Amino acid sequence: MTIEHIEIPVLLNQLESSIIEVMEQRRVSDPIIIGIHTGGVWVAEQLHQWLKIKEPLGLLDISFYRDDFSQIGVNPKVKQSKLPLTVEGRDIILIDDVFYTGRTIRAALNEIFDYGRPRQVILGVLIERNGRQIPIRPDCVGAEINLAVGQRIKLTGPEPLDVEIQSVA
Repeated sequence: MTIEHIEIPVLLNQLESSIIEVMEQRRVSDPIIIGIHTGGVWVAEQLHQWLKIKEPLGLLDISFYRDDFSQIGVNPKVKQSKLPLTVEGRDIILIDDVFYTGRTIRAALNEIFDYGRPRQVILGVLIERNGRQIPIRPDCVGAEINLAVGQRIKLTGPEPLDVEIQSVA
């Protein structure tokens, strides 16, 4: 997919189809959907509704689990994580907006496991971009995009959801 032709509804539909397929393959029943603040929550809200998940949507802020405090400091806008009473033995669908290095997902998994040991975690992302740094990769993807050095992709929203390609100095 080219950067100029990113259509969020198409990506959401592709991600939903991929999640349904993986749920069938892995025999997922009664899953919990957890969105990573902020863009992942926006995507998760839509998927939660479309997939008709009974359990309330889980929200995850990984600020205290990041491994780059020495570089960027603590996020001054930390939001509260809201997870079900127990994740122990549950099927979890973890949603983020953009998968880049894998470090956000590593932090999210650390926080989830502090709440208990899920049966399994399915990782879904709206966009996977080049630049992975650790051996984590999504199970379900809306689109894969390659960006040049010095570019980043950012989901804006929540209404309407859109994608911006930004240059980083």
